[in-house]
Formats: sequence, C-alpha cells, structure tokens
Amino acid sequence: MRIAYIVPYVPNLIRTRPYNLITKLSSQGNEVVVFTLGSTSRDMEDAEALKTKCAGVHYHIQPVWRSLLNCMIALPSQQPLQSVYSWNLNLAQQFVNLLEGKELQRNFDVVHVEHLRGSRYGTFLKSRFPDLPLVWDSVDSISHLFRQASSYSRSVFGKLVTRFELSRTERAEGYLTSLFDHVLITSVTDKNALIKLIRNGNKSAPISVLPNGVDLDYFQPNPSVQREPETIVFSGKMSYHANISMVKYLVTEVMPRIWEQRPTARLVVVGKDPPPDVKEFSKNPMITITGTVDDIRPFLWKATVAVVPLIYGAGIQNKILEAMATGTPVVTTSKALSALGAKSEKDIYVADTPEEFSMSVLRLIKNSDVNSAVGTAGLQYVKKQHNWGRIVSRLVEIYWQTMTNKKRI
Repeated sequence: MRIAYIVPYVPNLIRTRPYNLITKLSSQGNEVVVFTLGSTSRDMEDAEALKTKCAGVHYHIQPVWRSLLNCMIALPSQQPLQSVYSWNLNLAQQFVNLLEGKELQRNFDVVHVEHLRGSRYGTFLKSRFPDLPLVWDSVDSISHLFRQASSYSRSVFGKLVTRFELSRTERAEGYLTSLFDHVLITSVTDKNALIKLIRNGNKSAPISVLPNGVDLDYFQPNPSVQREPETIVFSGKMSYHANISMVKYLVTEVMPRIWEQRPTARLVVVGKDPPPDVKEFSKNPMITITGTVDDIRPFLWKATVAVVPLIYGAGIQNKILEAMATGTPVVTTSKALSALGAKSEKDIYVADTPEEFSMSVLRLIKNSDVNSAVGTAGLQYVKKQHNWGRIVSRLVEIYWQTMTNKKRI
C-alpha cells in the first residue's frame, strides 16, 4: 500500500519508533512517503539518509524561533503548546498540493500521523479530506506523563511547565482520540489514560496498543567485549525531565546504599545534553557523565547492570529494551514494568524503594550466575515480544482495517 507518514521530527536510530516503523514498512513492500521537519544540519543529514530507506522524504526546515513563535501565539488559547510547536504551513500545503494533483485514492491509501506534536496536521487534513483514512500514533498519553511530572518531577521548571500544559493536553487528547479513524498507543496503561479523557458522549476511535520494538540486528550481545565489574549504566536523553529525575534519584538515594557495600562501584550516565546540575555529579570520581556519544552499545556491553528507576513516565522505556537486547540485566520499577510483559525476577528485576533497588543491583553485581540468567532471559523476552518485523505486520493489519471501516461509512 502507499502510506503517507507525517512525523514532526526526523526519524533516526535515536528516534527509534518512527525510524523502525518506516524502514520495516518499506522492507515489507509498502511505499512509504515521509513528511518531516528539522532545524539542524544533523536533521538534514538524517533526512537524506532516510531517503535510502523509503519511497521519499519531504523535509522542511523548522527554525526553533518558528516553533517558539507558534507557542507564543497559542498561549492565550486552549491549545497545548506541544500541538502547535511543530506546525509548519509549508509542509501542510505541500501535502494538500500532492493530494489535489491526482485522484485522492491513488495518492495515499492511509495517512499515519505521529505524536501530539504532529496532531495538528491530522486535524488540518481531516477538515480538507474527510474521506482519507487517518491513523494517529499518539505514542504515549502526554497528559498521563504531565500528570505524573507535575507531582514527581525533581525539576522546578519541569513542574511548572507540565502543570501549565496539563489541562490543555487533557482536552486535546480527549478530542483527538475521537477525531481520527484509528489511534495507536504503546501500552495498555496509556490506552486507558486516553479513554478516560473522552467527554461529552463522544465515541472513541478504535485504539490499538502497538508496542515499541528494538532493532535486534543493531542491539545484540557482543561476546568479544568483556563486562567491567561493578559498572552500572543509565542511558537516555539528559535534557528530558523524567531522565533528569531518575539520575538525581540514583545519585542521591540509590548509589549511597550501593557504595556502603561496594565502594568501587561506578555509575555511568550516557546521554546527550546533560544540564549543569547533572554534570556536577561527575565531580564524584565514581560517577561518569558522558554527554553525547556516537554509539550507546559499547556502554551496555561493558556494564554489569543497566538501571531504569522510573519515577514517572509514559509508554515503553526504549532504554530497557535496548539493554535487554544486548544481554545486559536490567533493574527498573513497577511503573516501567506495567508497560511490558516481562516477568519480574526472571526477565528483569523490579524494585520501588531505594533500599530494594540498591539490593537488586547489588545482587546482580555479586552473583555472576544470576546476572547471566537474567541477561539471557531478558534477551529472549525482547526477541519474542518486541521484534519490529512482527509489530509492523500488525500495523499493516490496522491500516487495512482502518481503510475497510472507512469505506463502509
């Protein structure tokens, strides 16, 4: 089938969901045309690279000042700033021009719109082309994330922003869930959060849980790399408030308990754009803050254990899947486990208090047999449950279902 994929940021190996959905859809014989935005030279390079993976990429430059202006204009309204941040009239108009140039059905069988940031393109197209099947990939429930962040974020700025956006985002997600022809979400928890937002007797579109996968060709064990003893790794984009909260929790609550028994244990924080208060932690010789790295895999291969002490969040934590795919055992919290089908103390360790979390990490550090068993079980879990090929086959079924239902109306 011919698929238009609108994504408000350029897909790449870091933005793993759109990148893998697009590349796997293409590899299965579908014609995927991507419409996307970027603001940096790296974005442009990634867009060029993506052209080799699909039928076409329409890339538009979106300067940061343009996005900030969109937000300023939206401030007096009830629109969530997330929904206008990536709005670009040139991209929207190009899409319209393409559709109006030929018969509608011959252009695209279905349009896939990703994230709340891309949702305005969906509402725009819905008003212009009501017969065009539109699938909205919400990815996560952003209001569910904001609701947690407003209470648990360790960043004052993060709390203020999320509280400001919360009511706007709740209204928008409730409306969008009933507007599109089909809605995708990464976890059952987030699906239930969306359903609760539908008001005024509106009927929800079908909502399907489409989990994130992991690139098992890229993330895999490497027996040639020896694991370093007592090395604990945390990975993630360090400008993201939830990741900042996790690192602060690790350093202030968990690591002191680990150092009581293992004073030479090392914490390695891997991820781009760490803020100054996170960089400060590197003054401790047992903590490394890497900043941007070209490849996360060597850090996972060398680690004794990967940690994801999720205090609040939404959807599936890709960092868990990536660590599991390298055979690295993971310790996380029940909030993260709720989005997965992994079994506690078999595929993954789960702990919700600093005491329990530190003891779980220490057990994996001290006992090599347990460490190996959990790493192996986690690898088998992601191979079975988070294979992108299987996930994309399910997505194609959803596309066909959406197209069929649209024709019946």
